[in-house]
Amino acid sequence: MKQRIEQPLRHSCSTLFLIKYVLLGLILFFGVFCFFFGSIPYSLTLDPHNYHSVVAEDGVDPFFSGTVIKHDDSAGTFDLLHLDSLLPQSIPICDMKYSELIPCLDRHLIYQLRLKVNLTLMEHYERHCPPQERRYNCLIPPPNAYKIPVRWPASRDEVWKANIPHTHLAQEKSDQHWMVVNGEKINFPGGGTHFHDGADKYIIALARMLKIPGDKLSNGGNIRTVLDVGCGVASFGAYLLSHDIMAMSLAPNDVHENQIQFALERGIPSTLGVLGTRRLPYPSRSFEMAHCSRCRIDWLDRDGILLLELDRLLRPGGYFVYSSPEAYAQDPENRKIWNSMYSLLRRMCWRVVSKKDQTVIWAKPLSNNCYLKREPGTTPPLCSSDDNPDKMWNVSMKTCITPYSAKMHKGKSSGLLPWPQRLTEPPPRLEDIGISAEEYQSDTVTWRLRVSEYWKLMKPVVQKNTLRNVMDMNSNLGGYAAALHDRDVWVMNVAPIRSASKLRIIYDRGLIGTVHDWCEAFSTYPRTYDLLHAWMVFSEVLERGCSAEDLLIEMDRILRPEGFVIIRDHPSVINYLHKYLIALHWDGWGLEVEPRVDTLSLSEERVLIARKKLWRYGVTT
Repeated sequence: MKQRIEQPLRHSCSTLFLIKYVLLGLILFFGVFCFFFGSIPYSLTLDPHNYHSVVAEDGVDPFFSGTVIKHDDSAGTFDLLHLDSLLPQSIPICDMKYSELIPCLDRHLIYQLRLKVNLTLMEHYERHCPPQERRYNCLIPPPNAYKIPVRWPASRDEVWKANIPHTHLAQEKSDQHWMVVNGEKINFPGGGTHFHDGADKYIIALARMLKIPGDKLSNGGNIRTVLDVGCGVASFGAYLLSHDIMAMSLAPNDVHENQIQFALERGIPSTLGVLGTRRLPYPSRSFEMAHCSRCRIDWLDRDGILLLELDRLLRPGGYFVYSSPEAYAQDPENRKIWNSMYSLLRRMCWRVVSKKDQTVIWAKPLSNNCYLKREPGTTPPLCSSDDNPDKMWNVSMKTCITPYSAKMHKGKSSGLLPWPQRLTEPPPRLEDIGISAEEYQSDTVTWRLRVSEYWKLMKPVVQKNTLRNVMDMNSNLGGYAAALHDRDVWVMNVAPIRSASKLRIIYDRGLIGTVHDWCEAFSTYPRTYDLLHAWMVFSEVLERGCSAEDLLIEMDRILRPEGFVIIRDHPSVINYLHKYLIALHWDGWGLEVEPRVDTLSLSEERVLIARKKLWRYGVTT
């Protein structure tokens, strides 16, 4: 009897031991697996998945239910607590009617939220962002016939019509040679409202008006940054590039369909914006020249507040080029406007440098001398000493003149070297933000090394002219953009609101950029950038309690198909973002590496590089 009992017990014990060892083996296997794939660089080899075209009802995202974020201040890193079950297997696809959605410039939203905006002040063209519950947490689809864009430099003169199927401007401006529909493509002859014979000839004419040697408008590198307001399709900015001049071409999302979308599709530096009630998102003294060619702006409105905004943005001695009927037409109405404008600009101490045919060029004073000689009570007044001209994010324009500091008044210039020397030499305004020349030079060298490493990693997949429109989402001092100077790209430098003061260094280097809050959508059309570089951007967004998922979807919106993202951040952040790549269709090619430690490494970092696939609405790719 005893023997009969021991045999089943012995058999039961051996079974338990076997199960125990099997479980132990599985635990060790998964432990080694997770350790191996979580701690070394590796290429992403992601299998294609099915994606379903669905629309989130009322714009509410059914997939993202929030992420618990814990920040360890002592370590400077994030502990992202999440469950894999909460991560989306797919992200909804927006309805095709949203294929050109710009969330913060969506006029439908203004009507839906019943916002009270003053149409005469252009408030409806300014930023109005949707509240969290009305955000479209879905991927913006490309047009069904979308093609990979024509590559630069050919794109300056032609784009695929299927990518921007709007031909209204071609008919409306047919006599001005803005654009011409030619079969499957749209061509850009380089014309404009006041330069029918082409922007290239117009630029030479401006140089001659200013008596610049050799008819080179850059004037030996002393004219580098230009603000082109009401830029149309940005042909003026396109042709300035060959003169080593960088223009920020600006136009609103108005009835002239998709001007900036055409400009960015062409590969020309440009952005959406309007001279309305708020300051433009640029620091004071950013531009050597402002340009308006029949830009349809009422410069006399509200006691000249829009001209005073240009005054804030121009450097000492900066030019305002104005080509418009008010400058030359002799009818009573235009003469009245000209006389009023001339009187206002004289009181602002601007002077006419040249006037010929349809164009007049004014110059801003070099010092405060003229302001000090004005009669008491002269309007517009000087701004008070407590007004900061470099505050530019959601700040109302001021009806006052920004005087120069004592140092600039004495120097009678911006103190900048000509281009391209100013790209790498420490600019005078460094001391305004408490950064030494040594720190600046170190930053420049470090980014040169970082960009070199990025290019080595991407070399197998980046073909010639693959990249043109680049965005640095956290521009710091502009070192990333400076390191790309010898490549045929342009960079939109974006200063997050916490570091907005550094944007003045970007412009002093001869680069362009804007300030932005990455908790909101950026002011651009979908599919407008080939490369997005995000250094510690997600960490900052998470620290502020904003959504990493929202930012990923926004990056996808502005990224062109087959475009790249380079995300450099804490390892915990990279690990978390990595889980969204398939759902975002960013699994065309990718790499994750641990970069070398350098002078900018605040803590341990990882670099994730991924490529967006070209996918189509309702089609598995």
